[in-house]
Amino acid sequence: MATARLDYIAPWWTYWLHNFPHLNFSFQSVGNTFSPEETSYQQSLIFLACVGAVGLGLSLLVLAVYLSCLYCCRRDLDEETKRPDACCVTWAAVITGLIICSAVGVGFYGNSETNDGVYQLTYSLYNANHTLGGINNLVAGSLGSMETGLKQHLERLDEIFATRGDYIKALSFMQQMATNIISQLTSLPDISKANADLAAIADQIAFIEYYRWLTYLLLLILDLVICLVICLGMAKQSRWMLITIMAFVVLSLILSWVLLGAGTATAVGTSDFCVSPDKVIVNLTKDFLSADIAHYYLFCSPNLPNPFQQSLTIYQRSLTTMQIQIQGLLQFAVPIFPTAERDLLGIQRLLNSTEFNLHRLTALLDCHALHKDYLDALMGVCYDGVEGLLYLCLFSLLAASALSAMLCTVPRAWTILSSRDRDYDDIDEEDPFNPQARQISFNPGRSHIHSFCSYSSSLGSQSSLHPPPLSVSNVPSSEYMNQSMLFAGNPRYENVPLIGRGSPPPSTFRNIFTQHEDHLPFYD
Repeated sequence: MATARLDYIAPWWTYWLHNFPHLNFSFQSVGNTFSPEETSYQQSLIFLACVGAVGLGLSLLVLAVYLSCLYCCRRDLDEETKRPDACCVTWAAVITGLIICSAVGVGFYGNSETNDGVYQLTYSLYNANHTLGGINNLVAGSLGSMETGLKQHLERLDEIFATRGDYIKALSFMQQMATNIISQLTSLPDISKANADLAAIADQIAFIEYYRWLTYLLLLILDLVICLVICLGMAKQSRWMLITIMAFVVLSLILSWVLLGAGTATAVGTSDFCVSPDKVIVNLTKDFLSADIAHYYLFCSPNLPNPFQQSLTIYQRSLTTMQIQIQGLLQFAVPIFPTAERDLLGIQRLLNSTEFNLHRLTALLDCHALHKDYLDALMGVCYDGVEGLLYLCLFSLLAASALSAMLCTVPRAWTILSSRDRDYDDIDEEDPFNPQARQISFNPGRSHIHSFCSYSSSLGSQSSLHPPPLSVSNVPSSEYMNQSMLFAGNPRYENVPLIGRGSPPPSTFRNIFTQHEDHLPFYD
């Protein structure tokens, strides 16, 4: 039975994923119809999941080749080539960090969308399970009332009305009506199996979804931490940070490729279901539901007849007939047999409760409630769920590519940091701008101080000051720097002029400035 569906149309991305090649382990094409019980279809999904393993192998192979070339062709770089390499490494780290941050944003959105879709699916399954459970309870309660409660009342009334044949005939007719009700209730499909299956499926899906969501959340946080530590390590030029984060980069790379394969297989399998969900449901429920009942709930079309209408009509007519019989017995038999009033009122209460259950059962058996749950589940899985899986696959692909590039960048940064440390260690000790030159001891044999000119700090007048004439010194600049560092800040050599320059000590200038401070002009 084929019916045009207008309330559900599979999204375009499910058709795109549905057309992915389905190959078994023998590389033979298999059907893309959703049939998880078939071995060939299972092999096709496992084959798609192996895409992540192939990507992981290629990434590790490229990384191994790169590291081999880096360490085999390693050479000392001069100053001209060192600066561009550091710039390239910095920009490469920045670009990979931006790609990872963008991938993390995509991953958060995809993880949220998938979780929303799965939550909508489980919520619909629990609602449908509640509806089916209510149907089971009403049918079981009505059967118990007809088979046990009504039977006890009728047996006692048979004893009371033993002398009246017309009343016995009325009781027999009521028993016949009760049998009709029991037969109609037992003719209803046994949906207890579907009820148990929905509950188990919903619980299993919720369990798997929780750990899936948690795994992706931890991976997203790990990628953000990797970006932060990489930036800190390169900014602070800390090699131990780079070494530590390399292990986490490898772990995140492996998880990204594994989740890419698992997400691809899940998305393709779910899309195979979303393209033709009605056929799948009919095949799964064919053991306990007939095709017309399954189509009634799947399509809920006004053109489709209600398969329970006839049973419910007979149920209602039998109850009405029994209530009429009870009313007549209460009116005519109770004055003659007062002891029959208790059982007749008990039957009346039982019929009233059964009629109430009949109305509830009619409402629950209507297709609109279960059909709404079915559509909500399809929308959650095929729209939000599959869309979220696509975003998660994009996140895994971007993160795996960026992490592979980062694994190639970190060893290069390590090499540059090591070369810088070697350059710092190779500084010439004879360099006058080297801070270590302060530790060079003064060599008396290298420069001889001929006279210690004492410039008294108690000069009487300006004419008494006769500084030595300035002359151009032939002393090398290195000797000047060494002597200036030798005598600087030492009170013992305060009055010693700088060798080769004839300059007075600094205290002389301070004394001159103090004595003639009043004669200096001031400018506003």
